[in-house]
Amino acid sequence: MIAIKRVVPGILFCVLLAIPAWTIGNMVPVIGSPVLALLFGMIAVIIFPSILMQKFESGLKFTSKKLLQYAIILLGFEMNLFNIIDVGGQSFFIMLFTLSASFITAFFIGKKLKIERKMNILIGVGTSICGGSAIAATAPVIDAKDEDVAHAMSTIFLFNIIAALIFPALGHMLGMSDIGFGIWAGTAINDTSSVMAAATTWSISADNNNALAFATIVKLTRTLMIVPITLILAIYTTYKEREVINSNSTNKFNFVKVFPWFIICFVATSFINTFIEMPSIFCGIGTIGKFMIVIAMVAIGLNINLKKLITNGLKPILLGLSCWFVIASVSLLVQKLIGTW
Repeated sequence: MIAIKRVVPGILFCVLLAIPAWTIGNMVPVIGSPVLALLFGMIAVIIFPSILMQKFESGLKFTSKKLLQYAIILLGFEMNLFNIIDVGGQSFFIMLFTLSASFITAFFIGKKLKIERKMNILIGVGTSICGGSAIAATAPVIDAKDEDVAHAMSTIFLFNIIAALIFPALGHMLGMSDIGFGIWAGTAINDTSSVMAAATTWSISADNNNALAFATIVKLTRTLMIVPITLILAIYTTYKEREVINSNSTNKFNFVKVFPWFIICFVATSFINTFIEMPSIFCGIGTIGKFMIVIAMVAIGLNINLKKLITNGLKPILLGLSCWFVIASVSLLVQKLIGTW
């Protein structure tokens, strides 16, 4: 009971800030609720006195770590593996090339820029898979710092906005087909909301919904890659943790304690949603998970040193730009080669 009393004030404070972020984010989907929540948290920590923030400390820590993990588990109830596999076959070949190119670029450019490993992973995963959701799913797996999450989220947000604005015009300049543009938007734009914004703009100018339909299909297939990527990262992180414990401590390595089991739960909820007909009461559970991510982003924003974020902000942007440019270029090149342009 004492522990609950300590965390409740911080959680409630995050919820209060998450509600307007969620509302405005749904009204302006190009920006998105998670980015707004992060921003609101960063502003609030400046406005409110430090003594108040100290009272919320336990709740903020719980929200940014544990609540985020529970949110990812609930997102599994929105995954239907059969549907995604059925409709995504046409783009899977292209995705293999774009994802590989993006991860390789993130590894080498991140090393060249001397970007900290966890931030490098977050930006690479966010660019390669599905923006903010991928970052939210990956951060607790690799035990990333709040500053790393903020850097990655702000970098992804920047290129989401740019892509939503310039992709339709670039597509027309390149003479792309509806299917070609839909595949390009779905593979090369990070966040789902920005994919939808770009594809909707194209569909309006083309007077049909083909590009929007294909972009949606490709993005859903790309989102599915969260499952294998986070599992691989979970195993890798557990292995690295074992090395650290074995070299620095006499304590015996405990796999059960270190492994991020919430990822296994996420996979389990995905399978449940795919193979079991869920009662109607579960229809909105994925939405609850998304709102919980927004709450967690508020907590992360409240833990951020804004001065440090601004000081170190250029290198993550250069990494994000490199990954984004490579993934967009490779998508176009592969489409040209296989004739979907």
